[in-house]
Amino acid sequence: MQEARIELLQQMPIFGGIRTEILVFLLDRSPIVCVGGNEFFFREGDDAHSMFVLETGRAAILKLWQGEQHLLRSLETGDCFGEMALMDMKSRSASVVAIAACSAIELSADCLFELYERDLEQFALIQMNMGREVSRRLRETDDRLFEAMMGSPDIDAAHLLRST
Repeated sequence: MQEARIELLQQMPIFGGIRTEILVFLLDRSPIVCVGGNEFFFREGDDAHSMFVLETGRAAILKLWQGEQHLLRSLETGDCFGEMALMDMKSRSASVVAIAACSAIELSADCLFELYERDLEQFALIQMNMGREVSRRLRETDDRLFEAMMGSPDIDAAHLLRST
């Protein structure tokens, strides 16, 4: 099972360039979290100290607006979520709910700090990769918002603003 998890991480941009022994180091310190269908990994506003890598199942990122949950993005095997918590150390900016039963690798800030103490270069690479991933998502969101504001026939601006 450890080999399959290493392979999963190696396919992710956040762990690009990370040596196998470092992935083993991280996995040895990262619990597997199992969440049933319609159960939450976490809710918007919760304290945040970890990110997750979806190992099995499907989940959805939801944002609360005017008392209703709105879909931001769907997640599948190999997707990560919650990494902003490891970067800005703030509360959860959205909720993540399992659409179907899920298992996920939970990588904590404490685990990353242990990596910092052990191998600063590999720690820095993960941090840079996380920054790139968050930047990529921000760029996509900016593009979608711009297209909606400019009246793209494929995007309904009012719907986009309701769902983000």
